[in-house]
Amino acid sequence: MVKATKHRHRGRFPPPSSMLWVRNLRRYIGSGAGLGSEALMELETKRILLDIFKEKQQKSAEAGTIPSFYKKKQSDLLLNADDLDAMWVCLRENCVIDDATGAEKMNYEDFCHIASVCTEQIGPKCRRFFSPSNFMKFEKDESGRIAILPFYLYVMRTVSLTQARIDMSELDEDSDGFLQSHEMEAYIRGLIPNLAQLRDMPTAFIQMYCRIAAHKFFFFCDPHRRGKACIKKILLSNCLQELMELHQESEEEVTDTEQAENWFSLTSAQRICAFDEHVRSGKSGGNNAREMDFESFLDFVLALENKDTPEGLTYLFRCLDLHGRGFLTTADIHTLFRDVHQKWIEGGNYELCIEDVRDEIWDMVKPADPLRITLADLLACKQGGTVASMLIDVRGFWAHDNRENLLQEEEEPEEE
Repeated sequence: MVKATKHRHRGRFPPPSSMLWVRNLRRYIGSGAGLGSEALMELETKRILLDIFKEKQQKSAEAGTIPSFYKKKQSDLLLNADDLDAMWVCLRENCVIDDATGAEKMNYEDFCHIASVCTEQIGPKCRRFFSPSNFMKFEKDESGRIAILPFYLYVMRTVSLTQARIDMSELDEDSDGFLQSHEMEAYIRGLIPNLAQLRDMPTAFIQMYCRIAAHKFFFFCDPHRRGKACIKKILLSNCLQELMELHQESEEEVTDTEQAENWFSLTSAQRICAFDEHVRSGKSGGNNAREMDFESFLDFVLALENKDTPEGLTYLFRCLDLHGRGFLTTADIHTLFRDVHQKWIEGGNYELCIEDVRDEIWDMVKPADPLRITLADLLACKQGGTVASMLIDVRGFWAHDNRENLLQEEEEPEEE
């Protein structure tokens, strides 16, 4: 048995042979077994929204009018930042340290004790996280213990998603489970003061920032371009996670490169605006000569930056499908690569045969129909983003042509 050290000596850790609770615990899981944090978040959200609806009905019956602050009281049903801090302290003070790994862990007896302490200090709203079914979700060691960090991160994620779900539902004017662009922009605007990397944003830039930020959600969560995005899809998207990363203090925790790569960072939004302005000023005839509006420009940038995603590749395929037939032929590849080939030669690179490039693309994609490449073929081959880069950007083709050298350069620092 691996030795363990108590943070506070509340009794010795029982030997594995005495842990009948590890087996007996499964009897008490019940219908909650197998529910992931997203499902639990959805159930909790429905419960809170139902409470809001009942309170709304009651107030309407009693007074005929609803105070605008009634929804704020529902925040008492969720853990706030202070509650989460208190829970973390409780977890650390009542766990055991695995001497072999240094990981902070707890068994089910610790889990129940922490639940009691948290309920005393925080209140009954934290009790639902300490259910037997929740304990059984996490990976256990040979002694039946789980690490406290994954559990705490699970609590934070569930609380964050539930709060976001409630906030978005309050902005959903027609209560159809979808947000329109102005509603999504309002949600983002409300987050800005709470995001460390955005709270000092110039006031004059906030409206433009919200427009840029909301557009990424619709690019990925509204694939059919209906003008509204499903709230559930937004909550489970990588976009929301990327936005929430801006909680980190930029000066200490985030590098300039990471800021630039995050679409939702202030640096990225300002870069996009500056580039758009540069393109606009570079066109003859002023703004009237522009070939795409700002929203279309954002779509184009998002597609280029996310070529390996189904959404990005779908957008780029529509651009490559010059005749709108839903497929590319060998003649299309020849036409598309012609300009890249010219730039390649002008850059002083070696002469290459377009037919060889065409054959290489066919070998990469392995289309179901040997005479044509479809979007489904590009998605299935897992190299669609690379193929698109080869056809639209000489730098993309150069990166593919030098992929072995680039890979070797990336590995060299690790060998030193």
